[in-house]
Amino acid sequence: MKKHNFYAGPSILPQYTIKNTAEAVLDFAGTGLSVLEISHRSKEFVAVMEEAQALFKELLNIPEGYHVLFLGGGASTQFAMVPFNLMKKKAAYLNTGAWAAKAIKEAKGFGEVVEVASSKDATYNYIPKGYEIPADADYFHITTNNTIYGTEIREDFDIDTLLVADMSSDILSRPVDVSKYALIYGGAQKNLAPSGVTFVIVREDILGHVDRHIPTMLDYRTHIEKGSMFNTPPVLPVFSALQTLKWLKENGGVEGAQKRNEEKAALLYGEIDRNKLFKPTVADPADRSLMNVCFVMNDEYVEQEKAFLDFATERGMVGIKGHRSVGGFRASLYNAMPIESVQALVDTMKEFESKF
Repeated sequence: MKKHNFYAGPSILPQYTIKNTAEAVLDFAGTGLSVLEISHRSKEFVAVMEEAQALFKELLNIPEGYHVLFLGGGASTQFAMVPFNLMKKKAAYLNTGAWAAKAIKEAKGFGEVVEVASSKDATYNYIPKGYEIPADADYFHITTNNTIYGTEIREDFDIDTLLVADMSSDILSRPVDVSKYALIYGGAQKNLAPSGVTFVIVREDILGHVDRHIPTMLDYRTHIEKGSMFNTPPVLPVFSALQTLKWLKENGGVEGAQKRNEEKAALLYGEIDRNKLFKPTVADPADRSLMNVCFVMNDEYVEQEKAFLDFATERGMVGIKGHRSVGGFRASLYNAMPIESVQALVDTMKEFESKF
């Protein structure tokens, strides 16, 4: 039976990435050595790092003056690394979910944090609007996609304050005007690579303006200067990231990914809105995530939640159980998710409905 992988992360990767990575584990670039054991200083791996950085820049049309870094530590380390490097006295944050809240918590250790708005009052089921960003904030931080609650910011804010974005779960899913951001970061395990590598896109001229001492490993300038090779990088995930970037380029780039993602999300949201058994957790279509579709049983059918989960699992749906803080179901539709799998889930929902 075919498995349909809806896990939120680590999550589905292109078969192209999995196949090429598996081959490199056995023999990397014809060296007779595994990518697991090759020196990161070897010319073969240096070429991988440089190509991955260049292709990232190409796919997102990253302007001059920005650097692409591949680091360890996950996005959670960036929660501290961002204020370490950028906060002089005050920063502004938009609280749209669990990961945004964690970023806020870390930033409070470096100065004043202004939470400009929050959707916590409604279990983060909408994107706040109509707030003001303090004019004296050193930067404004947003989390563009919220994997747990299923909301997404799908526009590039045009603001005067330095804009910092955690794009862990929607990077490369749509075109982004990188020039409007000072820094973009994210864990790779949702739309790019296996867990273990973190991408950072940073504009160099925003660095070096804080008075505090920054530990060497936490200073972005360290990694810019050494081309992400100051210490041993996460070699295998970087190699896999390059394969995903190649696959993306061969399949229409981020513009092609956006088109496919919109089609997949429209298919699934359409069924959720139509099917009397289910309802979305995010009411406003403008706030709904294209990456993580969250839904629950309608009130009169809540007792059927486990029955549907078992029913879907029997038909090959994997990883659709909602986060424990929300309940219900979550289908993650990252770039590598084929529309055939989304159709299989929709067909499963229709079949379950027919039983009632």
